Amino acid sequence: MFMGEYQHSIDEKGRIIIPSKFREALGASFIATRGLDNCLFVYPLSEWSVLEQKLKTLPLMKSDARAFTRFFFSGATECELDKQGRVNLPAHLREYAKLDKDCMVLGVSGRVEIWSKHTWDGYYEQSEQTFNEIAEKLVDFDFNF
Repeated sequence: MFMGEYQHSIDEKGRIIIPSKFREALGASFIATRGLDNCLFVYPLSEWSVLEQKLKTLPLMKSDARAFTRFFFSGATECELDKQGRVNLPAHLREYAKLDKDCMVLGVSGRVEIWSKHTWDGYYEQSEQTFNEIAEKLVDFDFNF
């Protein structure tokens, strides 16, 4: 399980350090793709495989299902860590998430998220204000804290 938040910088070659706590769980090879809320989702191959199987069950005749799977899979790329624990993110993913210098690397249960610090700060501020409301809505899903 991934958890925590870490601030790192992305270098001019598009490399970012993956926190040491995440490296073993991600493995030697992992998948990075466009995520929701203008961040990147990073999955260990085992989690990616489970997600891929679930997405394959979406109805092909539904335009929303096609659009989502197209968006999600077309941006995906297999990545590896270098000896310094960095990953070289492709330009199309850096552009999508607006990654330039300061970034946040978050552990979110079964995945890692990579955010522009600016985008994360705005998202966090907005979410912090509505956290209690969000928690109340989760009770509708039989989820209790």
